Amino acid sequence: QVQLMESGGGSVQAGESLTLSCAASGSLIVINSMRWYRQAPGKQRELVASTLRRGSGDITNIADSLKGRFTISRDDAMNTVYLRMNSLQPEDTGAYYCNGNIYSRTTGSNDYWGQGIQVTVSP
Repeated sequence: QVQLMESGGGSVQAGESLTLSCAASGSLIVINSMRWYRQAPGKQRELVASTLRRGSGDITNIADSLKGRFTISRDDAMNTVYLRMNSLQPEDTGAYYCNGNIYSRTTGSNDYWGQGIQVTVSP
């Protein structure tokens, strides 16, 4: 059974940084793609960043409004995708979710969601 687990959230002051991790667990798995979403109170969920494995490399994308502050990366040995968030602002506050398309030798490729993790940025 494949599971995604986020970690690294918390409460910070404006201007500080956080790195979120999304670890995929399961046997003989490969992360085909991973997306980070966030949802602020009273707002719709929005796509923050994505990474897609293509051949020996990755295609990454960051939401236009977040470019220059957020980066996405992966560690295949750890089956983990990271979201590095710099210069955090109060408007970055919300619940952050990872959503991955994961290949498992036993179940094929499927989409999975993490449980979400809270990021709170104080002025």
